[in-house]
Amino acid sequence: MIGLGWWYFSESPLPDYGPSYREYAYVTNGKSNTVTVIDLRTFQPAKTIPVGSEPTGVAANPTKNEVYIVNSTSNNVTVIDAERNQVVTTIGVHGRPFFIDISTDGKRGYVANSGSANVSVLDLDKRAVIGTVHVGAAPGMARVTPSGTTVVVSNRGDNTVSILDAQKLTVRATLSVCQQPEDIAILPDSTKAFVACTGSAQVASIDLRNDKVIALLDVGPTPVSLALKPDGGELMVADFNADSISIIETGTDEVSSSYLIGTKPSRGVVSADNARLYVSNFGSNSVAVYDIDVGRIVATIPVGSGPDGLALSQSQNYLLVLNSQSGDVTVIQKRKPRKLEPSEYSLLTMIPVGVQPNHVVVKAFRVAGANRKK
Repeated sequence: MIGLGWWYFSESPLPDYGPSYREYAYVTNGKSNTVTVIDLRTFQPAKTIPVGSEPTGVAANPTKNEVYIVNSTSNNVTVIDAERNQVVTTIGVHGRPFFIDISTDGKRGYVANSGSANVSVLDLDKRAVIGTVHVGAAPGMARVTPSGTTVVVSNRGDNTVSILDAQKLTVRATLSVCQQPEDIAILPDSTKAFVACTGSAQVASIDLRNDKVIALLDVGPTPVSLALKPDGGELMVADFNADSISIIETGTDEVSSSYLIGTKPSRGVVSADNARLYVSNFGSNSVAVYDIDVGRIVATIPVGSGPDGLALSQSQNYLLVLNSQSGDVTVIQKRKPRKLEPSEYSLLTMIPVGVQPNHVVVKAFRVAGANRKK
């Protein structure tokens, strides 16, 4: 592990959660065909796990200790037991999958297969495909609503969105939206979905109660990702070619404001208290911290080369930044500033991973028995 900047372990030790506590970050390394497991109790690499070819998307099961890796060129999903950090099985899907989404009850997984115009539905208890639903051309992402009843699929190849009935495993509606729809965000009450269209500088608002497009909202050029506040009130759009973020009021379908955030903003994540937005600026090798309540940037932190994927630790005190070009993870610490310190944020360390890290998920849990092996 390489330490950079300020090192606070000696004066501000990491919390001691007890011997049964585990917290890991899982990083997909797209050009290494591996997943790096980082122990977030010590901020050291715990394991490197070989998976399929060109791993991209990763998701953690919310109800059991499993993590799922989508392998885009071997056309399968690797299942990892998080307690042992071992591969337990591999599930075949269809052509060119990139992402997976998991239902809130932990029982279903949904994989959009961009190369075969369909969605694979996984039974995560049986670890098997239980259905394949045909959708539009080149589906990039499938998101399941918090209610578990509906799946929203963005079809990049024909500028449509497919709405699936999750119980019947059928297409409920196909909606024409804006150009090259990709990222999807769904409100906590499952009533509305927002879809970013990178080809037309717009975000589509879709009423999931009536399966209708209710607005096309103009944002900055190339909106590549969406970050929803946990309370669902506002949606933050990373406008890659405008160097800005656009803020959408989800209740009124209005773009309330936009702010310059950094060069080529790529991803965003909002803290659990709805107060801070963290944005990776791919073109300026930095992370911007935006205070949502006061409406301004409160910190800009240098990181590695080509920052992209982001994740917050369970405590919200550590931000993980995947540097896609330098092949490492920057860990940023949030803490109470001490006397003469200019910021509550500091660079804690950098952790080498594999080639082209692209996505990360954090899984925290307790294991039965204090003496159980990691």
